[in-house]
Amino acid sequence: MNKFLKFEMMIAPIVIQVIFWIAIICDVIYAFITMFGQSFWLGLAILIFGPIVIRLYCELLIVIFKIFDALNDIKNK
Repeated sequence: MNKFLKFEMMIAPIVIQVIFWIAIICDVIYAFITMFGQSFWLGLAILIFGPIVIRLYCELLIVIFKIFDALNDIKNK
C-alpha cells in the first residue's frame, strides 16, 4: 500500500488491460452492426483489423510504463 501511495507502483497497466477488453467488445459489436446494416465487407474489415489496431495501441501504452519500471530499476541500482 505504501508503494501505491508514493506513486512507485503504477495501476495504469491494469487499467489499460481492462480498457483493451472493453474496446475489443465494442469493436466486435460495431463490426456486426456495420456488417448487417451498411456494408458486409467494411464490417468484416473492422472485425479483422480493429482488434489488431486496438492491441497495438494498448501495447504502445504499456511500453511506456515498462520503460518507467526499467528506469526505476536502474535508478535503484
